Amino acid sequence: MMEMNEHLTIKLAAIREQMSFHSDVVIREFMLGDTEIKAAIVFVNGLADRDLIDLHVLRALMSLSRDCVPVTKSYLINQVLTVSQLTEVSVLDELIPKVLMGATALIIDGMPEMILIGTAKNKSRSIEEPISEALVRGPRAGFNECLSDNTALLRRHGENDSMAFISMQVGSRAKKELVIAYMIDIANPELLEEVKDRVSKIEIDNLPESGYVEQLIEDDFLSPFPQIQSTERPDRVIGALMEGRVAILLDGTPFALIAPVTFSMLLQSPEDYYERWLAGSLLRILRFFAAMIALLTPAMYISFISFHPGLIPTKLAISIIGARVGVPFSSLVEALIMEIAIEILREAGLRLPKPIGPAMGIVGGLIIGEAAVQAGIVSPILVIVVAVTAISSFSIPQYSAGIALRMLRFGAMFCAAAFGLYGVVLFILLLLAHVCKLKSFGVPYASPGAPYRVGDWKDFFVRVPIFLMKKRPAMLHPADAKRKKK
Repeated sequence: MMEMNEHLTIKLAAIREQMSFHSDVVIREFMLGDTEIKAAIVFVNGLADRDLIDLHVLRALMSLSRDCVPVTKSYLINQVLTVSQLTEVSVLDELIPKVLMGATALIIDGMPEMILIGTAKNKSRSIEEPISEALVRGPRAGFNECLSDNTALLRRHGENDSMAFISMQVGSRAKKELVIAYMIDIANPELLEEVKDRVSKIEIDNLPESGYVEQLIEDDFLSPFPQIQSTERPDRVIGALMEGRVAILLDGTPFALIAPVTFSMLLQSPEDYYERWLAGSLLRILRFFAAMIALLTPAMYISFISFHPGLIPTKLAISIIGARVGVPFSSLVEALIMEIAIEILREAGLRLPKPIGPAMGIVGGLIIGEAAVQAGIVSPILVIVVAVTAISSFSIPQYSAGIALRMLRFGAMFCAAAFGLYGVVLFILLLLAHVCKLKSFGVPYASPGAPYRVGDWKDFFVRVPIFLMKKRPAMLHPADAKRKKK
């Protein structure tokens, strides 16, 4: 660490040497009013707010008179500089990173300490509705890329003095601020310490998005299932905090992370709680059913066609056999052709410009499916199976959970092609064993199904009326188990 000399010229020479590769750094030298004291400010063009610097720094300092002598650090901080964020540094290694993040350094001749002024210009996207988690009924506000806006959105959900934020610096080269949010009187202290410990052990040059954090702190990197939930919705984060979970927010991304997570959470939507309990329960059951269809329908088609045609009703079996006449491929190959085509179309629809992306996906799927049937490459019944599978996968609220089921679908198809229904059953048993073994920050991923907790089933496959949900999930071991008013 380089200690700074009291003389202004020596300080500026050291700063110019350290910042010789930064052409956007501005060094402005001036006199403190009509005194004979030299001073300088250092800031980065584009990151620092020039209007704030001109009005509250330069104008205030250049208006000093001789009557103000001696000009001391305390006098400048308490009576001259009308900026809320002021810190003192005496080492160059501490000054340069802050300046490169938008702060302005004030250096005065004869004063050993330098003053860092908070002048960072935050240009953030306006508060908009989350695109990836749209609701029919519910709040329209979503997180943006500014961390201070995101924490403010959480605060605005209601007067609550128990909501706490822990700020940490992550990234060894490009440092970013990360915030851990939790409820002081609800969250399990052991869970909070575990989250803090894992975040503090992150060693990487840069964290451009919260997905990096998710991958670096998850329990099992080999599992296809996401063990941390990502969301753009502040109301979802608030609901998780009120249950005793912990949220992680990273500067520069609108996606917050929620831990721990269970598989059932990935099939739940905030809208389940905004609608009446009967409607919310029905929608949730439909999602579980759609997840089973998205995972197993192609595998069931392959196993019935290749191994167990006798289990199909006679008239339907005759119809399927007639439709498959002339198809040169096995059921596995034709299913793979259609599934891969659908996945490519889905990915292409996401990457294309928004006005043409959805249209291309729908039209492309219709054209390819019809052309494949006309060419005799696949059977019409398979096109129906693939279409039902794709539509079912769209009903899953969490995009990451949908990706996991899409990957596992291919594993189920290969098991069905090798062993028929026995292979499908074996695949399901292996998958259930993995889910039951998997944990997220010490919480079983299959909870509250395994281990069985009857109290937590009130918010599992169905959502009982809100007035009956008197306790928080027992699997989280919250400090305050009862939902109550203070």
